[in-house]
Order: sequence, then C-alpha cells, then structure tokens
Amino acid sequence: MRCAELDRLSRQAETELRALGPLRQEYERVARMAALTAGTSADNERKMRLEAYVLAARLEQVAAAATVRLLRMSGGRYTLVHSDAKAGGRGRSGLGLHVVDAWTGSERDTATLSGGETFFASLALALGLADVVTDEAGGTRLDTLFIDEGFGSLDDQALDEVLDVLDSLRERDRSVGIVSHVADLRTRVQAQLEVVKQRGGSVVRHRTAGLRD
Repeated sequence: MRCAELDRLSRQAETELRALGPLRQEYERVARMAALTAGTSADNERKMRLEAYVLAARLEQVAAAATVRLLRMSGGRYTLVHSDAKAGGRGRSGLGLHVVDAWTGSERDTATLSGGETFFASLALALGLADVVTDEAGGTRLDTLFIDEGFGSLDDQALDEVLDVLDSLRERDRSVGIVSHVADLRTRVQAQLEVVKQRGGSVVRHRTAGLRD
C-alpha cells in the first residue's frame, strides 16, 4: 500500500512540475525584462533605467535649445550636448550633460565649469526647458521667469551678456524677475522691488534705475 501511495505521489509531482514549466518560463521572461528596464541586468551595459532612456530623448531637445542661448552668453565658446556615457562605479547612465569647448575643441563634464560658467549653463538650460515645454504644450507660453541669485559669480562683461539675453526675452513680451544682492544690477535693471528690513518687519519699496519711490 505504501509503495502504491508513493507511486501516486510521484506521478502527481511530475504532473505539477510539468504544469509549472510554462509559468517558470514566463516568470524568467518577465524577470529579464524587469531587470533590463530597472538597469540592473548584466545585459544593460549602461545601467540605464527605462525612464532615463525616455527622458534622454527629451534632454537632447533641451540641450539643443539651451545651446542657442549658451553660445550667445559665452561669446560662442560653449555648446551643451547630451551624454549617455557609462557612469563609473555603481552610477546610472543616460542623463549626463557635457559641454563642448570651442576654444580647446574638447568635450568635458559640466562639473568642470567655473562658477560663472555654471550659471551660464544653468540659465541656458532653464530657458531651453521653457522653450521645449512651450513647443510640447501646443504653443502655450511660459510668460514669467524668475532667476534667483548666481549673478555675483559674473564679471562685468559676462553680466552684460546675460542681461542681453534676458532683455531679448522681455522683447518677446515675457516677464523676467531677478532675485539678487548684486549692487551693479541696481543700475542695469529698470524696475526694481527692494526688500528692506525694519524693526517692525520687512517692507517692499519700488525703485527705478537708481531712483527710489
């Protein structure tokens, strides 16, 4: 009787194992796809997540739009390009940005830029992103832009170039707000709001190119 029961259990186990075969194959297929999209698979050489892969295409558009203004702000020196180069160590790849230096002909990481150059690049990217969003939104405009600090890292020539770019935005009926402690901007920006600390609390005063209301 025990031998018969063992035979029955063996046949049942074999049947259930055969039934699990297709399920195991489906699981392995899904697991491979999941690892690929998560960037953890050995087959994914760049360790790039699926969302990073999708965003990389958009980043290329933003970099191209940003370069139009970065070239102007940097006197034709810098161009921004997207990079999906493999990151070192455990880093993820796919959303890197490099800068091409026309003076040296070399391409390098944006982390090598100086403080003023980094401000140029950041501002250009913000403006490029606004352009891409406008195009994607069926022409819906982003009419107002606020820039918080960063001007203190610029010399007089660089400051003039940045303000020229911002003036070109205002000429297209966009409002540009600058938040800064740089004293030189008081003579270069016509309409100003000055925050003044007082014992009873801060107050806002309107200024116009050096004149106070």
